[in-house]
Amino acid sequence: MTLSRLAKLSSLLLLSASLGACGMADRLANVGQPPNLSPIEDPTATKGYKPVQMPMPAMEHASYAPNSLWRTGSRAFFKDQRARLVGDLVTVKVKITDRAQLDNSTKRSRKNGEDFGASRLMGFENKLDKFLPNGSSAGELLKLDSEGSSEGSGTIRRAEQLSTNVAAVVTQTLPNGNLVIEGKQEIRVNFEVRELIVAGVIRPEDIESDNTIESSKIAQARIAYGGRGQITDVQQPRYGQQVMDILLPF
Repeated sequence: MTLSRLAKLSSLLLLSASLGACGMADRLANVGQPPNLSPIEDPTATKGYKPVQMPMPAMEHASYAPNSLWRTGSRAFFKDQRARLVGDLVTVKVKITDRAQLDNSTKRSRKNGEDFGASRLMGFENKLDKFLPNGSSAGELLKLDSEGSSEGSGTIRRAEQLSTNVAAVVTQTLPNGNLVIEGKQEIRVNFEVRELIVAGVIRPEDIESDNTIESSKIAQARIAYGGRGQITDVQQPRYGQQVMDILLPF
């Protein structure tokens, strides 16, 4: 190992050790304390937030019915209670039941044979035997046999289920009337925090009269469910092990 590689490896190990020390200090400072909840924040002010841009149809002029007590798209006599403006809330009914089972099987077989000989060669077959190796005859000059076989099978089985509700905030209205929503929910049970994140694009027409919408009607849906805390921390490998898993080629 050259000196440059040794220096790079040493610096990387020192960096990982410093990161582990920082994480260790935070953990030691919170011994006996439950994990903290994240503060309530504006989703559009978070780092990495970008306004959604989607293909838009041609703009249409709004039509109004004269001398009518009802507004277009309204479901209430006095006011439409569904979310439609930036900052409005809408309840997302997350229900995921994913089951997949795939069974594949392939089988292939092939057998070939080629024989070539000269049992009758105008009387010269006996003289031809003198030039052939011992044990060979002109009647069996060439014989080729080939046989191949391949067989493969694969099975995939997956079952996932998630059912819960989360309130999301309308962060943007698109030119065609669709709404961009984003919601985050945190639940702390003892020393474990469960997180649920929902984001995507919805149509106002898909919002029910009770201001709820099913997760299956969210376009470009981004749904994440996980946790953090003591149990999750124990299930994760240490920083040094993660670094060594990346560096070691075997």
